[in-house]
Amino acid sequence: MYENKTLGFMYALPFVLGMLIFTLFPFVMSFALSFTHYDIINPPEFAGLDNYREMAGDPLFTQSLGVTMLFVVLTVPMRLAFALLIAQVLNFRLRGIDFFRSAYYLPSILGGSVAVAVMWRFLFSRNGLINIVLIQLGFTPIDWLADEHYAIWTIVLLNVWQFGSAMVIFLAALQNVPISLYEAALIDGAGKFSIFFRITVPLITPVIFFNLVMQTVQAFQEFNGPYMVTEGGPLHSTYLLSLYIYEQSFKFFNLGYGSALSWVMFLLVVVMTGIAFWSSKYWVFYSGEKEKAR
Repeated sequence: MYENKTLGFMYALPFVLGMLIFTLFPFVMSFALSFTHYDIINPPEFAGLDNYREMAGDPLFTQSLGVTMLFVVLTVPMRLAFALLIAQVLNFRLRGIDFFRSAYYLPSILGGSVAVAVMWRFLFSRNGLINIVLIQLGFTPIDWLADEHYAIWTIVLLNVWQFGSAMVIFLAALQNVPISLYEAALIDGAGKFSIFFRITVPLITPVIFFNLVMQTVQAFQEFNGPYMVTEGGPLHSTYLLSLYIYEQSFKFFNLGYGSALSWVMFLLVVVMTGIAFWSSKYWVFYSGEKEKAR
């Protein structure tokens, strides 16, 4: 018995060390550095709340925060809607359905790569495929990457296109909905839309809630797409808070201010997640429970 416990601890040791060294230690250090002036070369100097006070008068922080909130508000609902729609279609028993399930999941595997971001930049360039299609359809080409009104949509669409992980989770939830409920609804004369919104959606609200939280956290952390496709421009219209943290920390070597910015982002994610959990009692229903009080 003692040898089995020792062997178990040995198997768990790499994971525990990884968590301590690469997660917990940087987490604590970033909090400590947020109260200092630190440029890597010189030792950290305690600065109290100076970094946090500086944010109040920092226009780039205000703009990047606004762009980040806009990006999250646009991306998360669209991504969840597309994921649920495609999952609903892929839930039908059709010939070759396994191929289509794999094909729709593939962008999520490749989505975080630099190569895909570069490809996306070429697609939306002035002479890219998107504008070629617009010209063929008789529309005026759009300078997607140089127009501040359209640039945000390039990174939003890139993020929405990577809906595979949410789709797979939705598909698993849809396959667990009892078929007898659909059959009873059809006998009663219910239409497809009524069945979807009155039976399917209420029964998968726990999964919708899970995907909502996970996709929101991921959207706040988005970096590769905005950095590789638009580099935060034009006129900082795609300058997410993650890009500002990166530039302050590793371009200007202002790690104290960068750490403070990262903690503001962390607190913002905590607040948004807290709001989601608070609201869940009004619209999330679990199996075996009665409808919760409104």
